Amino acid sequence: MTKKLQTWKSGARRSDWNPGKFTRVTMLALTLGAGSLIAQTDETKDTENLDDVYVLDVFEVVGIRESYEKAVEIKRQSYQTIDAIVAEDIGKFPDNNLVEALQRVTGVQVTNRASGEIASVSIRGLDDITTTINGRNIFTASGRSVALQDVPASLLARVDVYKTRAAEQIETGIAGVIDIRTHRPFNFEGDRYTVALRGTYQEQSDEIDPNVSVLASTTWENDLGKFGALVNVSYARTSYRDQSVTAGAMVPFLTEDAPDGWVPYERIFLTDGRVTENPIWQAGLESGLPDEEGSTLLMNGEEVEYLLSRDAVFQSDFTGERERSATNIALQWAPNDKSVYTFEVFYNSYDNESFNNLLFSFVDWWGDLGADPSSTVVLYPGTNIVKERTVGSVYGFTSGDLTVGETDTYLYAFNADWTIGDNFKLKADASYQTSEYTTDFFAMRAERVAPSIWVDFNPGNGVTAFGFADNTSTTVDESDLTDASLWTIAQLYDNGNYYKGEAKTISLDGQYFPDWGFVKDIKFGFRADDRNASEGQRTADAGVLGLSLADHPELWSVNSDFFDGESDVPTSWVVPNGYYIMDHADEIRELYNSTIGSTLATGSDVKCTENFNVDELTLNAYVQSSFSTDIAGRILSGQIGFRYVDVDTDMVFGEGSASASADKILPSMTISYELMPDLRVRASYGQTLRRPSFANLNPNITYVEDVTNIGYGTASGGNPNLKPVESKNYDLSLEYFLNSASALYVTAFQRDIEGLVVSYRKRVTYEDYDYILTQPDNATDGELKGWEFGAIYFPEDLPGILKGFGVQASYTILDSSQTNPITSDSGEVTGYQESSMFGVSDTSYSVVLAYERGKISSRLSYVWRDDFLYTNESASFANPLGIYRKAECSLDFSLTYNITKNWAVTFDATNLTNELYQSYYQYSDTNNFGTSLYSRTFSIGTRYSF
Repeated sequence: MTKKLQTWKSGARRSDWNPGKFTRVTMLALTLGAGSLIAQTDETKDTENLDDVYVLDVFEVVGIRESYEKAVEIKRQSYQTIDAIVAEDIGKFPDNNLVEALQRVTGVQVTNRASGEIASVSIRGLDDITTTINGRNIFTASGRSVALQDVPASLLARVDVYKTRAAEQIETGIAGVIDIRTHRPFNFEGDRYTVALRGTYQEQSDEIDPNVSVLASTTWENDLGKFGALVNVSYARTSYRDQSVTAGAMVPFLTEDAPDGWVPYERIFLTDGRVTENPIWQAGLESGLPDEEGSTLLMNGEEVEYLLSRDAVFQSDFTGERERSATNIALQWAPNDKSVYTFEVFYNSYDNESFNNLLFSFVDWWGDLGADPSSTVVLYPGTNIVKERTVGSVYGFTSGDLTVGETDTYLYAFNADWTIGDNFKLKADASYQTSEYTTDFFAMRAERVAPSIWVDFNPGNGVTAFGFADNTSTTVDESDLTDASLWTIAQLYDNGNYYKGEAKTISLDGQYFPDWGFVKDIKFGFRADDRNASEGQRTADAGVLGLSLADHPELWSVNSDFFDGESDVPTSWVVPNGYYIMDHADEIRELYNSTIGSTLATGSDVKCTENFNVDELTLNAYVQSSFSTDIAGRILSGQIGFRYVDVDTDMVFGEGSASASADKILPSMTISYELMPDLRVRASYGQTLRRPSFANLNPNITYVEDVTNIGYGTASGGNPNLKPVESKNYDLSLEYFLNSASALYVTAFQRDIEGLVVSYRKRVTYEDYDYILTQPDNATDGELKGWEFGAIYFPEDLPGILKGFGVQASYTILDSSQTNPITSDSGEVTGYQESSMFGVSDTSYSVVLAYERGKISSRLSYVWRDDFLYTNESASFANPLGIYRKAECSLDFSLTYNITKNWAVTFDATNLTNELYQSYYQYSDTNNFGTSLYSRTFSIGTRYSF
């Protein structure tokens, strides 16, 4: 039987609870946090104060409404601005994965829907998020945070999203903290066993994938005290298919009236020996080259009219299979009422094999335009932008790219918690984490020159359409892209990378409950984190092999049914078989070496060279106090604290090295006032940091030669002198708690961010070849402000069949700005231009309709976010620099039927409306960029507990 939690009643005062009086049961709730709604696990010096705890016993959550009740109470009792997601039952988190669940949290936005999942999370538009698991910082490989999609939802008990920060919490992550809570044996009374099975149908890949999780937990007591042991394991496989069609970047072309010595509609490169101006035009402008009808460039001292058109079109049929497994082990011992010891191991693995089937064609050739080329060129009215055109004798290729990636992450932790006397607690925590991610990339191209291509860059729906014509003078149908005899085996690309991370962390935290009237507690602590990160890579390539693809049938394959009829594009084409060439990598390398004299490494000589190795020691100390008092018969409570951080970084980059150090005192304060028993206002101030990524500190420069005939290559490198980004954070909220499962809240917030990292660009020459070099610097400041509105409402005493209905809704308004430097070819700053921050939608909202009655519980949820600036294009083209994402949405459904109190069956569906996800350059009507089609999923599962 599920044991009900004795809840804190509506209108009860925080000051009514005496944190100095411990019973055995409350002590376990306090020290373990496992059975608490409000307190974090006791080793979580990175979370809330213990005086937030009102829990009187362990609990188990069953059902949608009860999970919302716990989330509401977490929000109500916390000092910080927090939103929580609580598992509906053991093995039943509200969504298929953690990131899907997070998208319904107020102020949280998600993007990068691909490979059968959502990959990126932001809080209030910012993606610099600190991730913790049971309060301990966790990361993936050489990164600063964990890949949240790697954490199985079936292992989670709860997730807390912190938007403000206390002094006791880790100082990094200017967006906030996401604390992942796993199960522990003291969560449950006695033994508990749960098995959950689910099969998910991926519509585009036409595969059914398994998802299995098992939890076994037991507790027992003897003369040595209370013991607990828990093992929770999970395995999931995902087969995916993502399809996309993309129009290339814009470049300038001459009009039909070309100057002497030029060809009508000839492409204008940055430099040309026929022109005295150098460069002829400026690439990478924030707004791009002017696109008004009749716009001109200065060529040999004369104004010459130009057009803007795309350099290429391409489409990707991206398929693959991913496996994730995870294990959580927790051992606990409470020898008496004064001490608890916890040992935990968390492991997760990621294995992915993906095949990118790419069809690419240039559309910029001017040498074969027919007798009347102007008849095939159609412009958008009132602009100089080409909407449609036909081009003859175009070069194109297909590329079979296979990528194999593996991640293994281990976290070992030991925690000791002691109650000393009636008013002092001490806790110690030690953890060790190691994480490694490796990738291997093998790609082969096949090339040809097609008789002609027609293209409509935007037929009206933003999805580019194109096709190839046949050359009627030959006996072969050259429009048949599946005919291997039309293709010649071309270049080979053979790359690999590794990313490693390791951390050793210790902490000691004390909490003293003085008898000082309004002062409720004083907390202090120390934390030391010794972090290492390293990355390495190998790169190799070979030129055109020159053999007919048809003569090597083992080397190619053909896809089918591409893009579901969403646009008039080729639906099938031949491509080098990435799976075969990866499985026979040494044979393929030897084929290139023996045929064209390449020098590709084989066997044991295929190895990575280290790019950088970074050691970073972080020392923290903090002091923090909580207070509570009556003012005008109402409770005024809060926290105030200071956190000191000192960071020493030693970096080795190839044969070079560098060192850096930084220290900072970060104040934080939260004040809450009870306007009415269930209505309160809360104000918060704090300072947080974003440390530069380890890769951004690497000054080594990587040069990539021109692969799209733009006339120069690209290069990138890091900057060892990067400083932490600093943010001053202001929050003001009003919260009204209607009943145990209902709340209304509104928050106004502002982030003043100093030292944002932006990219500086300049033209450099390396080995007699020109490159545009991009390097990061703390070159600008930014501001983010906005409003959050949220509601959770389960009406009381609804009549008849309506009883059990509830709704969760949120709406977020964001306004962001940052000043971007404009640089000349030499890298000098010539001006500044204001733009939005990356990843920030002006508005977003979510609505969840929930119903729970009898044996049935269900949710229908819809999330939507407005257009947003996603990233910048390479600074090599004439289009506007920023790439925007169109508004994104998703409609999902979940249904659970409880056959018995221990046995349930489930049905889940995602992306029910089968959305297309699109991007564009600044103006979507004329500057559409890419369109992606991802899969709908349908899942059927069962869960049995005993």
